[in-house]
Amino acid sequence: MIMHRASVIGTILLLVTLFLASCATSPAPVVSRTPTISSQRPTAISAPVLTPMPSTPSGPAPTHYSTRTLLQGIGRPDDLAFDQQGHLLFSDFYNGTIGRINTDGSATMLLRGLAGPEGMVVLPDSTLIIAEQSTHRILSLAAGASTPIVLRQVPGTPSKLRCKDGVDGVAYDPTTNTIIVPDSPTGDVYRMSIDGKTLTLLASGIVRPVGAMVDRQGNVYVADECGGAVWRIAVGGKTTRFGGFGMPDDVALDARGNLLVIDLAPAIHALIRLNMQSGQQTTLARQDFIEPQGLVIDSHDNIFVSDDYANVIVEFSPQ
Repeated sequence: MIMHRASVIGTILLLVTLFLASCATSPAPVVSRTPTISSQRPTAISAPVLTPMPSTPSGPAPTHYSTRTLLQGIGRPDDLAFDQQGHLLFSDFYNGTIGRINTDGSATMLLRGLAGPEGMVVLPDSTLIIAEQSTHRILSLAAGASTPIVLRQVPGTPSKLRCKDGVDGVAYDPTTNTIIVPDSPTGDVYRMSIDGKTLTLLASGIVRPVGAMVDRQGNVYVADECGGAVWRIAVGGKTTRFGGFGMPDDVALDARGNLLVIDLAPAIHALIRLNMQSGQQTTLARQDFIEPQGLVIDSHDNIFVSDDYANVIVEFSPQ
């Protein structure tokens, strides 16, 4: 019995010695701190999934959707964009703010004091680009910064005439690392360098180009709000007009290459899917819209629409 106990004690001492030796030679774990974000300052905006959709389609396009209100009664949400964590950013033209919907459903104001913010994109280096309609200029907010800078004054001259308001939408082209800028008052569409120094004309003759989107091949899609159409500007410069709309305000692409369109014409007020191959239009939703504006789609075919007069952001999930 005494020998057995001695053997056990010896074994324990040996194990303790080996453990202490391994601790002395192993590197200390690296601990990263999560920064505290103030609701009064913009978060460090990171790049969204630039085409937030699967690389390959999974079955036919959904035909039935359930709806869920994500935000209600907080400002007047206009355009939408994703951040890296999948949260929605929303602009508010009337209150001059950029906000974010948090995981718990609350909203955080990231920026205040803007002059009519509309379209937004987030660049790969975490810079937030904002179309400021009332000044007709493009703003840039670096990651972690609290104050945006003026990146570029858009060439056209806005006015109070119908369909002559300032810049509305912008889009990011990942194939060229540039920004697409529709010049609403002039009907031109430009490609702008990331630093804002270079502006190249892509297309002219659009009545009022507003919301824009770029596909994986670099083709640009632009909503012509006062021309009742959506335009495709191919990589080689060829333009194609898809008519039959009322007042298309924003566009997005699903994984199957279908174009989603928000039509804010009072007689329509609908979320529409356009099959780019057949030209067929399908109305996905229209009930309860007052003035639908922003539009994005995620990797699960969930569609998000903002309505600045109903003061809501609604999620449409395929059933």
